[in-house]
Amino acid sequence: MIQVTAYRKNGSIYAFEMSGHADSVSEGNDLVCAGASAVSFGAVNAVISLCSIEPEITQAGKEGGYLKVKLPDNLDAETHEKATWLLEGMMVSLETIVRDYGQYIKISDK
Repeated sequence: MIQVTAYRKNGSIYAFEMSGHADSVSEGNDLVCAGASAVSFGAVNAVISLCSIEPEITQAGKEGGYLKVKLPDNLDAETHEKATWLLEGMMVSLETIVRDYGQYIKISDK
């Protein structure tokens, strides 16, 4: 199962962590895993490109199954707002995957 955790401060997302494998079908054919990966990596790439920042990124090696992304602490208000909106958009997209494939992916907030 994929577990997604959104880390929030004052209701605003500042980091997220994704771990595990969906295991909904055989490796290489798993649409849940592919969808969650595409959504999360797309959001991180958007934050980097559109906000001109480098978040702290930790990910697994070849075995995959782990991604943690944290926004820098020293962002100005406008950049912080843009970056958090992009991450909130990612969470909405992940929630749509949960709606149809909740047995393979879960979301929680901390």
